[in-house]
Amino acid sequence: MPDVLNKPDFATLVRAFGRIGLINFGGPAGQIALMHKDLVDDRRWIAESDFLHALNFCHLLPGPEAQQLATYVGWRLHGVRGGLAAGLLFVAPGALVMLALSALYAFAAHLGWFAALFLGIKAAVLAIVVQALLRIAGRTLDTPFKKALAVAAFFALFLFNLPFPLIVLGSGLLGLMVSAWRPQWLVKAYRVETENVGDRPNWRSTALTVSVWLLIWFAPLALIGLALGPDHILWKIGVFFSQLAVVTFGGAYAVLAYMAQEAVQSFGWLQPGEMADGLGLAETTPGPLIMVTQFVGFLAAFRAPEPFTPLLAGLAGAALTTWVTFAPCFLWIFACAPWIDRLRHATRLKGGLAAITATVVGVIGNLSAWFALHVLFRRVDMVDVGFARFSAPLWSSFDVIAAGLTALAFFLMFVARWNIVRTLGLCAGAGLLASLL
Repeated sequence: MPDVLNKPDFATLVRAFGRIGLINFGGPAGQIALMHKDLVDDRRWIAESDFLHALNFCHLLPGPEAQQLATYVGWRLHGVRGGLAAGLLFVAPGALVMLALSALYAFAAHLGWFAALFLGIKAAVLAIVVQALLRIAGRTLDTPFKKALAVAAFFALFLFNLPFPLIVLGSGLLGLMVSAWRPQWLVKAYRVETENVGDRPNWRSTALTVSVWLLIWFAPLALIGLALGPDHILWKIGVFFSQLAVVTFGGAYAVLAYMAQEAVQSFGWLQPGEMADGLGLAETTPGPLIMVTQFVGFLAAFRAPEPFTPLLAGLAGAALTTWVTFAPCFLWIFACAPWIDRLRHATRLKGGLAAITATVVGVIGNLSAWFALHVLFRRVDMVDVGFARFSAPLWSSFDVIAAGLTALAFFLMFVARWNIVRTLGLCAGAGLLASLL
């Protein structure tokens, strides 16, 4: 394992990541900046170049890159137990808060004042997603080919309703091919790296790690299948979110529209507007935004609880969702971390990632359109035109109050430049006030 500048003892590492887990608000950008300041600048536990390279490596993986970066730093400092401590502490506080908020939502969602509160939250979420879209597009779409990929992904999802995993995997394969043929289409300043990448890691050790973590990942599903059968809601939750964990490139914003489509249209677990409510809750808690999956898992099991009570089923659904969302993250890190120095120069792999990242911009654009339709209109129907199948609003169902709250949210985010938590709080209060008036 590589040397570090100042290696802490295990107890110090636990305290440090416990603190980070409590204050890591602000999405992946804020979380990565927090860890950089704490671990690189202040504590000097890892060198700047190694931190940035590990971050690039985590971008190659499905799942929340900030949590995986924390796991990698813990692994680098104290092996597997360090990675487990860092990764678990990074998500545990947010998971507990999200669990409490999900339970509150499940019991109070039918109350008028609660619905009014979340109308303002939906409006704020729309502004948050659009801001994320513009920020990621400005950072990512630096070549015409990437812009074309983003536009194609948007129309593939919005007009033709193509499966999200197919789009992500297809763009990755296209990126691999283009990086060999026209690499400058994906990277403006393309350069082939030929430096020594060191000794090859042990394949046998990697295979053992993968086997162990696959068993850990799927053990709860096996128990559920044996005890409750494949028709039970918990089995369906476990299988769906396990599949989602493999294609979550680009973070929560990228997969949210696909998750909403499946949870609302295919499974009937949630109503359309409830997905925006879940993201609003996730934005107010520490930890990765992908924790919104816990909200979906809780509500799905809460509403089909047999043979358990609703609360017990909801707790089981949330716990299972969290397990199958984050167990794969530890698998990716512990299996791939020993290979990270060799991946430093995997130019074709980087090309595939660049294509996926560009595609994610189009995916988030589709999410923005989906949220806008369901926030601003009370009724949205599916329309079939030839090969196309897309959502279209009933124009007479336009919600003037929701539009006003959305305008307020955009003003606060883009003009007044308020942060996410303040914007969510004011918009929620404004929604409640509008309902009273």
